[in-house]
Amino acid sequence: MNISVSTRWRAVPLALLCALGTAGLSACLSESQADTTVAVAKPAAPVDPLVVRPSAALVPRMKEAQVALTPVTEPLQVAARIDFDEQTVARIGAAVTGRITELHALPGQSVRAGQVLAQLHSAELAAAQLALLKANAQREMAAKAVERARMLLASDVIGSAELQRRENELSVAEIERRAAADTLRVMGVPPQAKVDGVINSSSSIVSTTSGVLVERRVNRGQVVQPADVLFTVADLSNVWVVAQVPEAESARVRAGQAVRVSIPSNGLEPMEGRIDWVGDTVNPETRTVTVRTELPNPKRLLKPEMLATMAIEPLPVPRLVVPSAAVVREDNADHVFVRQGPAGTYRLTRVQLGDEVGGLRVVQGGLQGGESIVVEGSFHLNNERKQTGAEG
Repeated sequence: MNISVSTRWRAVPLALLCALGTAGLSACLSESQADTTVAVAKPAAPVDPLVVRPSAALVPRMKEAQVALTPVTEPLQVAARIDFDEQTVARIGAAVTGRITELHALPGQSVRAGQVLAQLHSAELAAAQLALLKANAQREMAAKAVERARMLLASDVIGSAELQRRENELSVAEIERRAAADTLRVMGVPPQAKVDGVINSSSSIVSTTSGVLVERRVNRGQVVQPADVLFTVADLSNVWVVAQVPEAESARVRAGQAVRVSIPSNGLEPMEGRIDWVGDTVNPETRTVTVRTELPNPKRLLKPEMLATMAIEPLPVPRLVVPSAAVVREDNADHVFVRQGPAGTYRLTRVQLGDEVGGLRVVQGGLQGGESIVVEGSFHLNNERKQTGAEG
């Protein structure tokens, strides 16, 4: 008959258990405590794969620095366009209402100041010349009447009141003559043509500046008004580059700052310049401020309305930065090693960084400032971290 161990122990008399003595009991209790200790032991905590302790050989080659605010000049790139130098642009129209009879200039042609661009026939011009001829005749008659009145007054034929009346008529005639002459002057009639007694209904439209005829808005036979812009002449030896700076960045832009203008469409090398003017108002629709620079254009390769990019070197602003040498590229992301307290360990921490500016990367996320990071030896420290993880 098989009897279990527990049954046999129950069958042992109490006196025998007592006979075992103190030594035996202590040995039993020790075995029981040992078994209990083994049963409650906890597993070791897992090792963080992002934390590393540098080896003694690497420590002298490492250097740390604190993440702090540093003045940084970040290049500011904004959209721009080529425009006329408005100081050299002339928008030319007719001085009188009339019909275009001749055209003497084509777009793209170089013209000089005073050159005739077109001819027109104007009935209004003829009427103004006729009014001047009448005013001249009236003035001459009034002048002769005054001379005659003075002779009669000297002969005591008329009184002084009659002489005064005729002198007043002469003054009125003179005013009317001057008004008619001014009307013709506004219509573009030269002074010598105002007194020759010939009516000419033809008027010339002339260029008021030297440059290139960049636009023509009129054809032969068209009726034009003085308010119409018929020709645009511009000096293209210099052009403006106009850009729109976001309102949030406008405080960093000043007149005199260096700029670099790139124009992809013409294949030219980027050109250097300086900001000539910063707008005083904000565009309410785009929330931008207009800035302008001037560039030489001797070969006329820069054409108005071309699209461009303006890179401005703005004023420095305080930003959190880390040295480019501190950055470790891991899993297509940027990381730095941040010191973990006084224990001499470092944690690989993911960060969001901007483009490199003068050997520095602007922190956009992942660091708050004040952390102590590895700025030299990051690459070797990361290798040790990987080796430690592989051995574990």
